Amino acid sequence: MGRAGWIVLLVVLVVSVEGTTAVKPFSFASYYGDHMVLQKAPQRTTIWGYASKEGETITLTISGKGQVNTTSFIGPIPSTPVWSVQLPAIDAGGPYNITATSSEGSINLTDVLFGDVWICSGQSNMQFTLSMAFNATEEEAEAVNYPNIRVFTVALGGSPVEEYDLLNISQPWSVPSADTVAGSDVSGFSAVCWLYVKYLSSHLKYPIGLIASSYGGTRVEAWSAPNVLKKCGVSEARKMSSVNPNAASVLWNAMMRPFVNMTVYGALWYQGEANAGSPTMNQYNCTFPAMIDDWRDRFHQASGGQTDPVFPFGFVQLAPWRDNDTITTGFTDIRWHQTADYGYVPNDRMNNTFMAVAMDLPDFTSPYTGIHPRDKEDVSMRLCTAGLAVAYNQTEFSKFNGPLPSLITIWVADGTIEIDYDNKQTVLDIRSTTGFEVSCITLDKSSALAEVSENITWFHLPMVSHDDTSVTFNYSQICLQPKDMMVSAIRYAWRESPCPFKQCAVYNKESGYPAPPFVKHIIDDKSNVKIVK
Repeated sequence: MGRAGWIVLLVVLVVSVEGTTAVKPFSFASYYGDHMVLQKAPQRTTIWGYASKEGETITLTISGKGQVNTTSFIGPIPSTPVWSVQLPAIDAGGPYNITATSSEGSINLTDVLFGDVWICSGQSNMQFTLSMAFNATEEEAEAVNYPNIRVFTVALGGSPVEEYDLLNISQPWSVPSADTVAGSDVSGFSAVCWLYVKYLSSHLKYPIGLIASSYGGTRVEAWSAPNVLKKCGVSEARKMSSVNPNAASVLWNAMMRPFVNMTVYGALWYQGEANAGSPTMNQYNCTFPAMIDDWRDRFHQASGGQTDPVFPFGFVQLAPWRDNDTITTGFTDIRWHQTADYGYVPNDRMNNTFMAVAMDLPDFTSPYTGIHPRDKEDVSMRLCTAGLAVAYNQTEFSKFNGPLPSLITIWVADGTIEIDYDNKQTVLDIRSTTGFEVSCITLDKSSALAEVSENITWFHLPMVSHDDTSVTFNYSQICLQPKDMMVSAIRYAWRESPCPFKQCAVYNKESGYPAPPFVKHIIDDKSNVKIVK
């Protein structure tokens, strides 16, 4: 691909700079390397790099697949000659050798595979390494059995301006081994990223490339371009600074923006703890889905339309933190906002997204503190199952998801509430009778309208019975005393740490996956609610 194609791929402002050309040796851009995975057919992928002068002819040869020619030019990197080639669509497999040749000689990429490329991002629970997770020794030993998975890790760093190439690399493309995947607590590869794709590969049976780009303790604002923050009215975000990882957009600029020219299949995300309790917590229902939209648009545009404009995006709904079952703000709000306040994904606001529910996986004795639970295997398996259903359209895996409320029936006369799940299509496993709460309001007798208090009071909602598809509660001692009270809202698992390990109330009996938390303000939203007087 020549000059025009490069400009289409990058969709950025080209800056004119007077003076001599910034010369770099003939080379590939930083994130191409031996052992890497490039996106397979039907998508095409781009390889780009640097030349020592403008107008240089570069020939790219793929072993067994022919040649592509291009010419270097001054592109969006000021005064720096670059070259770019969009490869033909190549089916999954390999290995291939890719050689770029110019008047300066040849440079090579060896042992290159074609498959699916996933980017894994977020804060410390995504950065959390395999060596820190449960069963680390067994996982390390098994790594060599997955030679078609390749891993790459971006070094920590920020920038006040958009970067076109990485500032630094922590781990170049590597074949899995105990050293390259597990490493040490500091240098190892992301546990969630690795385990997700390890489970995924057993179903897909072809190569997968993993790019880990995460930074502990960071907010969503740092991973979002300025237009996202403006759209969501975020004004609190700290001023851009290369040394402050929570400054607005700095991690987007340095650790994500450089990859947009690549063709990728999807992204994984584990973040939100840093936004819980922050001044922008209640804007997360805007910033998170808006960030996803923006990433999708930028990757699609900059890849010349090769990355899907709604590429699959999976995330982990926040796990527990502290051993305190009375905390009802912070993590609870972010879990809800992670779904754009729907309580589930995909939904009308967040299409082609999937999630793993982790609220029932506490690890209060973790040596890395309870905010960093070591059980990344359950999280990753749940994420993989959801990914197979959504990202790979293997709909048979949809039945394994955690149950979702499909109908809430309120019998006013005897104070009974019944919650049906999944239109009675999922067999429930009820492991606890606690976790449900109800709120009541007083009717204004003169107008018969409900008056909603600014400070809602919640009461434990006693479970009286359950069957394979529904749970039943009695609220007569809560909302029918006195008689001018009515049910205004119902919620479930609305705690930072709602239950002991895998002992929340409602699970899918077949998969063992938990129902996600929900809140239903009946006074405002009567959809899927039936009131029998």
